[in-house]
Amino acid sequence: MSSQHSGSCLCGAVRYAVEGEFQSFFLCHCGRCRKDTGSAHAANLFSTTARLTWLDGQDRVKTYRMPGSRHQRSFCAECGSALPGLQMDGALLAVPAGSLDTPIAMRPNAHILVASRADWDDHLENVPRCEGLPG
Repeated sequence: MSSQHSGSCLCGAVRYAVEGEFQSFFLCHCGRCRKDTGSAHAANLFSTTARLTWLDGQDRVKTYRMPGSRHQRSFCAECGSALPGLQMDGALLAVPAGSLDTPIAMRPNAHILVASRADWDDHLENVPRCEGLPG
């Protein structure tokens, strides 16, 4: 039985479905992924077999390909949210985990490219936690 997932962007202009299994889930700390997300790392699921279907707003999906590299990022032209994209000439589907609206049972396989992580990205598990907004 194949897994089914759905996702969307922040403004709701783009909606998608993914049918199939994810083979890997990586938290990438490279400088490009940090720029893509504005955060400590990107959290992406990957599949060579799953099928992506755009349900709404495919015309609003833009893809930036970094010249001279294989790095690319798909996003909503309205709100800028990260969205799935086909990479490696369509051989690999990359899905930003945060764009999914359905739960996934899969846990990340690994933190990758940690040698290039941000200088403030160390022992973040020790930073105080707030259940809501700070008071």
